[in-house]
Amino acid sequence: MNVAVAKTGSGRAVSDLFASAEGRLPGSPDVIAARREAFETYERLGLPHRRIEEWKYTDLRALVGEVLPLAAAPDATALKRAAEAVKAHAIAGARKLVLVDGVFAAELSDVKALASEAGFKTLRESLDKDAGLLKTASTDAVIAVNAALATDGVVLSIADGTQLSAPVQIIHVATAASASAVTRSQVRIGKGVRATIIESFVAAGAAAYQVNDAVIISVGDDADVAHIRLMDDAADAVNITSQFVTVGANTKLNVFNMTSGAAVSRLQGFITLAGEGSELSVNGVNLLKKTEHGDTTLVVDHAVPNCVSREIFRAVIDDRAHSVFQGRIIVRPDAQKTDGKMMTRALLLSDEAEADNKPELEIFADDVSCGHGATAGALDDSLLFYLKARGLPEKQAQALLIQAFVGEAIEQIADDTLREHVIGIAERWLERRS
Repeated sequence: MNVAVAKTGSGRAVSDLFASAEGRLPGSPDVIAARREAFETYERLGLPHRRIEEWKYTDLRALVGEVLPLAAAPDATALKRAAEAVKAHAIAGARKLVLVDGVFAAELSDVKALASEAGFKTLRESLDKDAGLLKTASTDAVIAVNAALATDGVVLSIADGTQLSAPVQIIHVATAASASAVTRSQVRIGKGVRATIIESFVAAGAAAYQVNDAVIISVGDDADVAHIRLMDDAADAVNITSQFVTVGANTKLNVFNMTSGAAVSRLQGFITLAGEGSELSVNGVNLLKKTEHGDTTLVVDHAVPNCVSREIFRAVIDDRAHSVFQGRIIVRPDAQKTDGKMMTRALLLSDEAEADNKPELEIFADDVSCGHGATAGALDDSLLFYLKARGLPEKQAQALLIQAFVGEAIEQIADDTLREHVIGIAERWLERRS
């Protein structure tokens, strides 16, 4: 049977985009071949829509409509605006690696300070030798577009036994309006490493832009790693981020995400516990208002025995915003003694707010302890009355209760400075709401 793919308007836009950008995308002939293969995957699948189960709550054909042209390389004016944004969002003491409109900005980064503790290259440099950086096992159309159009990214390698003296912060800054930034990064973390990796997405005067980011992380045995993602893009931006994480044996991995911006956002994470005796903690907070749409989709794959995973997710939804949480725990046939738990809670601050929670368990082993839960509701009227009766204005009383609600997820961040930074983001969101 011959099957013809009917392209939508957005499909034609991406096709034109690839044709116009192909000449300036980095990479060897093998890399260009990999890009063409990725684009053919997209052409076969089309932009995700609600009839695809994994995307049923986030229909990109309806929400996004088209993929914008790639942003031009940043000029001096863009770099100046980006520097101001970096100063405002940088974590105190962290080593910064800055991407501006999808291009690495060495002048804004701490490459020399990082060189003594970790190997670093840009994706653009690495693609001259390694086409494998663009290859993934996924057939997701958004991931395929990322492989086809990725312009730059961070390739970080942390050697066995290294204990980073400071966190590494990868900051994505958008300065170009009505354009897209497509980036892909890889982080290799060796055996026995102690490290904190932070990713921040911010705007520097840009509006109506799109971000398509992918990060591939491998964590070796006996490591202790924290991966923190903070997304605070412009209110009319689109941010789609894909994470692929592989965890070794006897390792502790703490993953945290906070979404407090963008008109449409989706974080899709695929985490594989590939070594015995590892512990995974995944925590997230969505702070959404107006008509914002925030989607967190996580797949935790227990591939081996004796691993523990915990997922705590909180969503605070105001006005007509829409929060989505899809969490799946997979327990393979050989993964006996698995201990996996997942809990998601949504706090609805208006009658028009919407929360879709879909926890799933796929268990193919018989000696396991797994469970999930999902709740949605409004603020407790009795607690609000208690605080207001003691002289607090209603908005301030609501803010205290909201802080307590999201606190369980934020408190999982071990680093005091980083935790206070995240609490500050939540507090500023609450102030804007007031």
